[in-house]
Amino acid sequence: MARRPTRMCVECEELTTDFVVVSEVHAGSGPGFNVYACRDCAPDVPRPPDVLELFERRGGASC
Repeated sequence: MARRPTRMCVECEELTTDFVVVSEVHAGSGPGFNVYACRDCAPDVPRPPDVLELFERRGGASC
């Protein structure tokens, strides 16, 4: 029997097999990673700002 994947919740820091991806962290120098939360905590995890939205707020580059 296969073992179910386990992840740590970013909010409550408990290990869970019932998790969801709440954000993705991108890295310019290598692979990024996913951030997980248990289903109970997921609605309360603050969403990270959208990179393009931040870029536009700062004036962005005009193409």
